[in-house]
Amino acid sequence: MLEEKYQDFLEVISTKIAKNQIFTDKLHTLVYGTDASFYRLLPKIVIKANNADEVQFIIKEAYKKVLPVTFRAAGTSLSGQAVSDSILIITSRKFTNFKLADDKSYISLEPALTGEQANNILKEFNKKIGPDPASINAAMIGGIAANNASGMCCGISQNSYKTLKSIKLIMADGTRLDTASEKSKKRFRHQHTDFLDGLKNLATKTKQDKELKSLIEKKFKIKNTCGYSLNALVDYHDEFDILSHLIIGSEGTLAFIEEVTYNTVEDYPNKASALIFFENIKDACDAVSKIKLAKDDGKIIVDAVELMDNKALKSVQDKEGMPNYLKEFNNEVTALLIETRAKLKKDLKIQTKDIEGILDEFKTVRPIKFTSKVEEYTLFWKIRKGLFPAVGAVRKIGTTVIIEDVAYPIESLSQATLELQSLFEKHGYHQALIFGHALEGNFHFVFTQDFNDEKEVKRYDEFMNDVTTSVAVKYQGSLKAEHGTGRNMAAFIELEWGKTAFDMMESIKNLFDPSGILNPGVIINHDKQAHLKNLKPLPATNDLVDTCIECGFCEPMCPSNAITFTPRHRIVANREISRLESIGEQKEAEELKEAYVYDGLETCATCSLCSTACPVGIDTGALTKYLRHERITPTQDKVATFIANNFSTTLSGMRVGLKSANFVHSLIGTSLMNGMTSSFRKLLGTPKWSATLPSGLSINKKFTNKASDKKIVYFPSCISRTMGQSSFSQEEKSLYDVTVEVLQKAGFEIILPKALEELCCGMPFSSKGFKKQSEQKSTQLEKALIEASKNGEYSILCDTSPCTKKMNESFISDIKIYEPIEFCLDKVVNELEFTKIDEPITIHTTCSSRKMGLHEKFIALAKLCSKEVIVPADVKCCGFAGDRGFNFPELNKSALSSLKEQTSKAKLAFSTSKTCEIGLSEESGLDYNSILYLVNRCTSPKN
Repeated sequence: MLEEKYQDFLEVISTKIAKNQIFTDKLHTLVYGTDASFYRLLPKIVIKANNADEVQFIIKEAYKKVLPVTFRAAGTSLSGQAVSDSILIITSRKFTNFKLADDKSYISLEPALTGEQANNILKEFNKKIGPDPASINAAMIGGIAANNASGMCCGISQNSYKTLKSIKLIMADGTRLDTASEKSKKRFRHQHTDFLDGLKNLATKTKQDKELKSLIEKKFKIKNTCGYSLNALVDYHDEFDILSHLIIGSEGTLAFIEEVTYNTVEDYPNKASALIFFENIKDACDAVSKIKLAKDDGKIIVDAVELMDNKALKSVQDKEGMPNYLKEFNNEVTALLIETRAKLKKDLKIQTKDIEGILDEFKTVRPIKFTSKVEEYTLFWKIRKGLFPAVGAVRKIGTTVIIEDVAYPIESLSQATLELQSLFEKHGYHQALIFGHALEGNFHFVFTQDFNDEKEVKRYDEFMNDVTTSVAVKYQGSLKAEHGTGRNMAAFIELEWGKTAFDMMESIKNLFDPSGILNPGVIINHDKQAHLKNLKPLPATNDLVDTCIECGFCEPMCPSNAITFTPRHRIVANREISRLESIGEQKEAEELKEAYVYDGLETCATCSLCSTACPVGIDTGALTKYLRHERITPTQDKVATFIANNFSTTLSGMRVGLKSANFVHSLIGTSLMNGMTSSFRKLLGTPKWSATLPSGLSINKKFTNKASDKKIVYFPSCISRTMGQSSFSQEEKSLYDVTVEVLQKAGFEIILPKALEELCCGMPFSSKGFKKQSEQKSTQLEKALIEASKNGEYSILCDTSPCTKKMNESFISDIKIYEPIEFCLDKVVNELEFTKIDEPITIHTTCSSRKMGLHEKFIALAKLCSKEVIVPADVKCCGFAGDRGFNFPELNKSALSSLKEQTSKAKLAFSTSKTCEIGLSEESGLDYNSILYLVNRCTSPKN
């Protein structure tokens, strides 16, 4: 039960905020309240805000009742700045409007757009935003700006502070301000005269204090996100410039960021990288210092220099795809990954030669060699990006992975780094590794920490005290270079900055937020033990997901991310359920399990795309399948067994149902059919009907088949054997017939497996947790295909990508099974003449195809067929998930919410899965069909 003041607040906001955006129950406040840091607070109320008007309304009500509020975007921050035990406002994935300047010189972005989305908007113009955090695919603009997050290339010259053009804010009292609008500034000046006068006074006081001014200028010559951006008081004179730049890096403690306008930066397409190995870390750091000096003097052009110490290299040496020579190094070898970029290719050679010349005096373990080949430098960056997760994947279950973030003046880099390594040894962190953005003196060090043991907590505290003294006092560095202060470093700000600067920061906080309601405890925190409190447990729950570090990188890939839970949320929930069970709180655990069903199980597409973004490769879809299996009743198991044993009968029933639905549709029309089936769905919970629902199909297996030396086993999936075309479709032929035409046109003799009507890959069973029945059908199919292909002598084609992936994962034999994309590129291209059509097309790469590494190949195939290929950047999984789109259509609708807009110029649309195509057609208004239709249309036999 909520406290009275929170209950009153809840009742007021519920008058204007939809109930499905407000959460007070334990499950949702727990999962939505969790971020990537190692801190946990449980919010009393979580609100997903769709727009700035809603945020303003919420803040005004909180301000009236003096209730603390915390703002959250993606929750990928690491320092505890996005957790709350009061009111947590999350920017929903609808908060994503943007506006690009006509000359592309700046872009205005709402807070829930990810950095990747922003760069996708700018990509075709060879532009990007300046900030480039490693989490850019998941991190949202609100958080990137609020933390002044940077990364590998932007340094201090292209971060949010330096590239900010203007900003829209909502202040602690609910007042709105747009610094790009003279009208807004005039109104704000009239309403907040005392505030602006106070701000100017702080700036004047800072400029007049020569010692403080000198300290600020010195501290911001390197990366620094420890405390507030005091450089705003020195760098600017206009009060609105000062205000807007103080907001950058303020972590939601001064105002809510409604919109950021960035000056865009050039994104040069030509790149070259070199992975250079030095005999020890001192030599590597000395090389960095020389590179930095040469860059600052304009002698070389270098965009990134990443250091990886010896333990970092060893942590990834056994990973798949890593070069064998990593295993040959001794225990001192340290690497620098250097990248340079150019507008023109010819300039790259000059730039790389210049860099090599600077490094002539250093002895390297392997020869220095720059490469501009994408596949080669991609491997280098794969090594670098795999370091943090490599530690996470091998940590002891129940422990936490901690990544710290410091910066040193470049002239002290070697000595400071050697001292940092000595502190690892002193405090027993023998496996700690160092990597980071060496060009800026910015290093991350990563180690595992057990917070369940008081002795271990004490060890961590002693270690951090030594580290902070070394970094901030001895070397005058930054305790947080790019991750933000949060709760993690709040207790050490005064140590780094001194009392005068700290007092100035406190004055800023009091000026902006006199009631102290904005993210209390973050940045300004007088509790010297704050970094040791509210530590987050990571209990074991299931081997499939126990290595999760809750970073949130998976979330943009998840089709349910805007309506229910994400993979991170699902793992957090299951960890809490397991924790409760382990301490005997069975009743509460069961309550959470029941509350979890819709958000956690029913709306999980089990597409497994989360694993492609996860730093440690976790497949939360596999967890969902496991949990679904656990819930199967004996009756459900018997029904599944009956279906598996009588599969042809089941398919016949499906055909009758599909034909009947289409017959009724033809009689009463779309409008009446929609109304009638919607009523049935509300009353009886029947599956959703759609005009894109295919009619039933019976395939003709007695086609004319010419004998040929080129033989192919064609396995039409059960969907292709059952579903024809919908009344919505412009195509008359079935996928089965089109596939046969393509194969025969290419000169193949087609072999169909025996007992075809009984065959299935097992996916309809496995996705619902019916393991036994799935294995039964998979084994049956494998035997049939081995026989048809003469033990793999002939290649096998399946016309549906998800089924192909299922077979490749389940089959014991090594028979080669193609899906349409790879088959066309490997087998058809050489046999047929391709003629590009003029109509613009769009393609959708299924989750299975993406996981099989076929996305780029699909684009390549599409470009063989059409002069214009549209690939919607924000569409990942379609959310239809086999038959789940019929029972939970909201999942499909949410996953494809941007599809129609992003494919508006397309005339034709293609994919490689019939069920996906049903949902894609429904949400886009386009007639999606298999890519084989397009291949058939644009090919002819070679002379």
